[in-house]
Amino acid sequence: MMSDKEGKEEYNKESESKTTAYLPIGVGAGIAIGTGIGIATDNLAMGISLGVAIGAGLGVALSSAAAAKNQKTDEEQ
Repeated sequence: MMSDKEGKEEYNKESESKTTAYLPIGVGAGIAIGTGIGIATDNLAMGISLGVAIGAGLGVALSSAAAAKNQKTDEEQ
């Protein structure tokens, strides 16, 4: 049976990766931009919805770009 210390060390090794969670970053930025657009156009619901959609797209694009960069770096080694 594994002790708590061994389990934590194994967990830390598994959690280290080259990827970052870009989707929440993109959605957060999109909500901020969408809120600004919604306030400017006096339609907050539409602005936030548009911001979430744009942010999700941005997050997926950033994630795939980072994965491609990591793959290219791994191939060079």
